[in-house]
Amino acid sequence: MTVTHEASPVRRAGGPARRPQTKRPSRRAAETRAGYAFLAPWLLGFIALTAGPMIASAYLAFTDYHPIRGGEWIGTENFTRLFDDPRFLDSVQVTVTYAIVGTPIKLAAALGVAMLLNNRKRGKGTYRSLFYAPSLIGASVSIAIVWKAMFNDQGIIDDIGDYFGTWSGGWVGDPGRTMPMMILLAVWQFGAPMVIFLAGLKQIPNELYEAAQVDGAGPVRRFTKITLPMLSPVLFFNLVLETINSFQVFASAFIISGGRGGPANSTLFYTLYLYQRGFGQGQLGYAAAMAWLLVIVVGIITLIFFRTSRYWVHYSGEGR
Repeated sequence: MTVTHEASPVRRAGGPARRPQTKRPSRRAAETRAGYAFLAPWLLGFIALTAGPMIASAYLAFTDYHPIRGGEWIGTENFTRLFDDPRFLDSVQVTVTYAIVGTPIKLAAALGVAMLLNNRKRGKGTYRSLFYAPSLIGASVSIAIVWKAMFNDQGIIDDIGDYFGTWSGGWVGDPGRTMPMMILLAVWQFGAPMVIFLAGLKQIPNELYEAAQVDGAGPVRRFTKITLPMLSPVLFFNLVLETINSFQVFASAFIISGGRGGPANSTLFYTLYLYQRGFGQGQLGYAAAMAWLLVIVVGIITLIFFRTSRYWVHYSGEGR
């Protein structure tokens, strides 16, 4: 005999009967599905364009892969071969020199211009746009071509130097002048850190400067005791960002040297040599090993910055 249970009102002790509630999808579940739907395009792009290539690159770094003849697993041989490659060592030297010299000069120029703009009462927006413009176009191919024409033999910079009797013969073909030329191009693009510095300067209360001035502090003392400590979080942000960017220079070095990294490997930046080995010579395994070594080194440098920031970066509200 089959026993059937019919839905019946539930009666609470001493209260009226209540009908059982039907199960409906909650609003939270609907919002979750909508969130995943909006997230899906970014997630697919991340998997296809970032995570997937990184995983493939990590595999290729342990092979001698060539686009035509394929490759086989060789373990860590690519990484050990790097340190026996004289052109690799040259590219490391060029890139590290560029980062160590160019990054502080660029940040100093950006901070100096930001302080000048912060004290201006009129035309601040116009000057800010004018100084920021080189950052928008500085990394473009067209600007690199113009820069090469300016510093080439018989270029305008060469003519100016020849007029004053200081230098001649062009900068592009002189191994001793190519690095200063590349650093000048980097410093010229100081607009982005300048805007960030300017925003940080706006947050410093004027009362601090007024009190210091009453106590007899001069401009240098106010800068070292008020501006730099109060601006240290912004300085830290710009330092990390610009250091990472300096290890990724490619377009300007490729255009100015014609993709060869000359003369005498003086513009052979790390990324340019990586491109030569990967896409010029088809040694994708070797290039992948170079790419992963760069990722590791940049990660270690960034970690050092964060570890040491506790000694010189001051955040408001902290008792340091």
